[in-house]
Parts: sequence; C-alpha cells; structure tokens
Amino acid sequence: MDGARQAAAPAAARGPLRQGGARRCPRGAVITHPDKVLFPDDGITKGELASYYEAIAPLLVPHIRGRPVTMERYPAGIGKKGFWQKDVSKGFPEWLERVDVPKKDGTVHHPLVTDVRSLLWIANQNTITPHVWVSRVPDLYHPDVCVFDLDPSRDDEPDVLRAAALALRDLLEELGLACWVKTTGSKGFHIVVSLDGAATTGEVARFAHRVGTRLVARDPDRLTQEFSKADRGGRILVDTGRNGYSATFAAAYAVRAKPGAPVSAPCTWEEIERGDVLPRTFTLRTMADRVARVGDLWADMRKRRRSLTRAMERIRKMGGA
Repeated sequence: MDGARQAAAPAAARGPLRQGGARRCPRGAVITHPDKVLFPDDGITKGELASYYEAIAPLLVPHIRGRPVTMERYPAGIGKKGFWQKDVSKGFPEWLERVDVPKKDGTVHHPLVTDVRSLLWIANQNTITPHVWVSRVPDLYHPDVCVFDLDPSRDDEPDVLRAAALALRDLLEELGLACWVKTTGSKGFHIVVSLDGAATTGEVARFAHRVGTRLVARDPDRLTQEFSKADRGGRILVDTGRNGYSATFAAAYAVRAKPGAPVSAPCTWEEIERGDVLPRTFTLRTMADRVARVGDLWADMRKRRRSLTRAMERIRKMGGA
C-alpha cells in the first residue's frame, strides 16, 4: 500500500525557486535583511529561505493550518546557537492568528500558520523549522494524526533504518491503518497515520506506545524504546512521544537547521523499498524539481482519515503493552 497519491504541483511550487532579494511579500509580509547568511557552508540566505517557503506554501500550509507552532530560530545562522520559541506575546502583527494554550504558570500564545503571509512572518523571525502539534484548533485534545519517529543511533546503517520503516508500515497495515512517510531531514523517518479526530490525546499516545512496543518485540536486536542514547545500544529508537499533548514534530516540507538545508519531505513507500531515499536526500535547493515531478505526496491524507477504535483493539490482542 503506497499511502500516497501523486498530485500535480501547484503553479507556485513549480520551476526554480527565486533567490532572496529585498522585496515585499504577499499581502504586506516583509522579509528584513534578506542577504543575511543562515547556512554558512552553503551560502543560503534568509531571502532564499523565505523564497522557498513562499513557493512551497501551497503544499505546506494545508498540512499545518491550525496547528500550534513552535519556531526553531537562528538569528545568527545555524553556525551559532539557536533557540526554540513557543510564545508570541509581544512584537507580532495584529493579523497573525494565535491560540492561547494554558500551562501550569500561565498561558502560551502559539502562532498559527493560516496562509503564505503567516508562514513568511515566521520565516522572517529567522525560523528555519516550524514544529507543529499533532492536533489543530479548535480541538487540541483530539489529534488528527499519529506520528512515529524512527531515530537511529548511528548514521551508517541505512538499510536497517529502511527495514524498520517498512516493518512499521506492515504492522500498521495489519491493524487496518494506512500510513504516510516523510524524511525527517535529520537522521530518520516520520511515519504518520491520518485520524478522524475521535480519539483523545491520551488514547492516541497509548496506542502509539503499544504499537512501538509490539514493533520492538519483533526485532529487539535492532529496535528500542529506550529514549536515552546510552541505553539504546546502537539500536533505532521507535519514538512515539510526538503524540503527547503539546509535543511537536517537524512540519512536512520544513527546512532543517543542518548543513545543506535538508528538507523534511514526503516520499513514497516504493522509494523507501528501493532505497532511493535517505533522511537528508531532499534539500531546499532540490525541492522545486522534486515537487514539479511528484506534487504533494500527502495530498490525500485528510481524505483518508481513520478511526483508531478497531486498531486499538487489535493491538491489545497482539499483546502491545
């Protein structure tokens, strides 16, 4: 099961991405200091990053619209220390939509990406990567995706990582669930199930953990749920923690703060099977050609949302902890 339909690329995402330059972006968004170099090894500027996000917005925005955003910011470029920012209580434009999320000692005002203008505002904050929740407003307690993050302890065993992704796909299919895959743009792959929003955050998190437990039980020599690298013994972490309340994952089509500006890009299961795709295969400068060829491989995800009710019962019968 591919779990992905190859849709035609929107016109805005076809052809070479424009290089950065001083300009006023859609509906008043402005990119300041477009010549600032954010990726020193590659000469990629803030303007080029903004141009990428402007071009990819027709594909990216539908996947993150309504999800609280955490900004991974690098004001001095990725060669210097960056920081993560959740709250935008000050210095934001009136038109930027936010969601107020209660926390123990107050409220976090997360920005929301609703269109290309809000995406570019985030990019103008020197945000390399927008990280997003698994749920959307107005119902943050009922996720519409379940995310599995395969995080290898080492980078020299791509076939082992590929086998783990395929094994997870097969297990989810046994549970009656279609799933989609994307590179993380870092070390591993994200495998995503589209949900109907009926299950609560707690139910989705417990389900994901049980699936992870079952997957590890099938291949304990190569897979683990031990979060600490010291306890992994070189094995791949099956990380299901992205499904907790307020937890995040890198958005589809997001650039990562790594040399080469790799992109967390959707791919097909056939590409995984053939070994054509590695976690950093796609980059900011290659995505235009990629999208022109394959379009949005996740275009049909929301049309194929599923209930977890039967899958939760099946994983319990399999013995998932």
